[in-house]
Amino acid sequence: MLPATWVALHHTLTTRWLALAPRERTWIAAACIAVGAFLLWSLAIQPAWRTTRDAPAQIDRLGAQLQTMQRLAAEAAELRNAPPVSAPQAGAALQAATQRLGSRAQIVLQGDRATVTLKGLSGDDLLNWLAEVRSTARARATDVQLARDAQGYTGTVVLSLGSGR
Repeated sequence: MLPATWVALHHTLTTRWLALAPRERTWIAAACIAVGAFLLWSLAIQPAWRTTRDAPAQIDRLGAQLQTMQRLAAEAAELRNAPPVSAPQAGAALQAATQRLGSRAQIVLQGDRATVTLKGLSGDDLLNWLAEVRSTARARATDVQLARDAQGYTGTVVLSLGSGR
């Protein structure tokens, strides 16, 4: 059973509706249908349509991310299972990788740590250098202070030499 206020409201609206001219009822009904169609479109159909349209691209993007994650997991497992590198070998590998950067990098070795100063290094070069240092010297970055400007990345990277575990 509806509350009395709803019943009174329904009675008032029905009375007003019947008091309208047929032409006005037609216009109001058409406006209600248009608003209803708009609400149906914007709340039910359009979101589903957008999801259906965007899903294949999102699935491809997520698949690529999954492959990257699996590749990185395999690389991490490979590094974890690799035999340790001695400090002299790690230092030599680190120096070789840093020398490939030319004048854009300077290295200072201090026991089991190395400080590399970078100047104007592109993002790709930095990524490749870090990957090479991680895999060949088993060094890992312990402190990174880089700033990016028009020439690239500039700053220092402190590396811990050894097994990198």
